Amino acid sequence: MISGLAEFDVWLRSHVNRVEVALDKAMPGSDVVPERLHQAMRYSVMGGGKRVRAALVYASASACGLAAQQNQAALDHAACAVELIHAYSLIHDDLPCMDDDVLRRGKPTVHIAFDEATALLAGDAMQPLAFRWLTDMALDPKLVVKAVNTLAVASGSHGMAGGQAIDLDSVGKKLSRERLELMHTLKTGALLAASVSLGAIVANAQAQQWACLDHYGRVMGLAFQVVDDILDVIADSSQLGKTSGKDAAANKPTYVSLLGLAEARNLADSLHGEAISALAPLGDDAKLLRSMADYILLRKN
Repeated sequence: MISGLAEFDVWLRSHVNRVEVALDKAMPGSDVVPERLHQAMRYSVMGGGKRVRAALVYASASACGLAAQQNQAALDHAACAVELIHAYSLIHDDLPCMDDDVLRRGKPTVHIAFDEATALLAGDAMQPLAFRWLTDMALDPKLVVKAVNTLAVASGSHGMAGGQAIDLDSVGKKLSRERLELMHTLKTGALLAASVSLGAIVANAQAQQWACLDHYGRVMGLAFQVVDDILDVIADSSQLGKTSGKDAAANKPTYVSLLGLAEARNLADSLHGEAISALAPLGDDAKLLRSMADYILLRKN
């Protein structure tokens, strides 16, 4: 069971609201030229999503002992940056040339609500916007460069884009467990791990903290995808906010198709336990990250 569930729920809701406010300020207004492009960008980013990645930024900084009043603007910039990269990836993943989906966060995907070209450009525009917000952080320039590098690697061919390439190339194929883990470590895990790293960078984490958080981020990044694979099988579209059963319909390899539902659940539990153990040296400072691990494991969408 999640310890301090009510306290964590209050914290999570407040930080989801906080990043929503920050994103609203970060995004160009819908009446700013070119209006239709900015409307599509705001449509994809605002008013939806669990904001898990942003929450990990804040929780990671807290695990490094960063006080609530310290570097708040920089944390908001980092949280916005990772959410912008995530939103861009969803727009592109949903395009007809990729996963060809019509539902995201409980509403029509961007290329359905607008058009395919506008969706493509909206995703393109959000990538540089994310890095602009990182470069505007009022931190030691070395930390800013480290943050930019961290998000760039997690987003590129050695991270999210690379994982998506493997995913597209794997349709209809049976992957080994090692290859499937690599695909998901890149496609989903890299950006989640980067979220943990960004919080640590803003907090100027020390070596032992880095070691703990790096292990936690990598393990929970993979756990998130294992849970996603399970939910794709057991949840319906109204719960997920996106089309359920799509991976099976598209004949994509998943942890459930490879291991079976029961063993996939066991793997998620094992990864969760490993992540909690990784945080042990951080003591009570890591309580929010422990609760985030519980939240990721037990989420319904």
